Amino acid sequence: MGHHQIDRLDKKILQLISQDARIPFLEVARECNVSGAAIHQRIQKLRNIGVIKGSEFVIDNYKVGYQTCAFVGITVRDVKSISKVGEELKKIPEIVECHYATGKYAMFIKIYARDNRHLLHIIVDRMTAIEGISHTETFQISLDEVFQRQLSVFGPENDADEILDEE
Repeated sequence: MGHHQIDRLDKKILQLISQDARIPFLEVARECNVSGAAIHQRIQKLRNIGVIKGSEFVIDNYKVGYQTCAFVGITVRDVKSISKVGEELKKIPEIVECHYATGKYAMFIKIYARDNRHLLHIIVDRMTAIEGISHTETFQISLDEVFQRQLSVFGPENDADEILDEE
């Protein structure tokens, strides 16, 4: 397993682009006191080693008609089928997060639905049809999202150099 050194410049770049994925490279360069080419090379390196996985626009789900957000625990019949279950869940576009978990449930998911009836359809008709799922339990319906953000561990308070394991 290889190691990649993430230095202060990389951290500053990550801090800036995680706050605004559309920030121009030249603005990042000015903030970091380096050339635009240096920023381009650093971002490319961070992409290549898998630190940066992409960039995206964030859509307000409520404003586009998805007003119900639910958190669901999933048990599987056989732990060997968990990756196949994950691949099948990925095909349901309303499922926006899926996590392997320890404890009673093998997986936790986050679902956005238009309303409670749509949520029921997703769980009963689509999820239970997936081979390998033995049980689902809806834990919570979110009343409103307080905030959503990227992990911001690269701020000024965390300025020690880090070594990342290559996956």
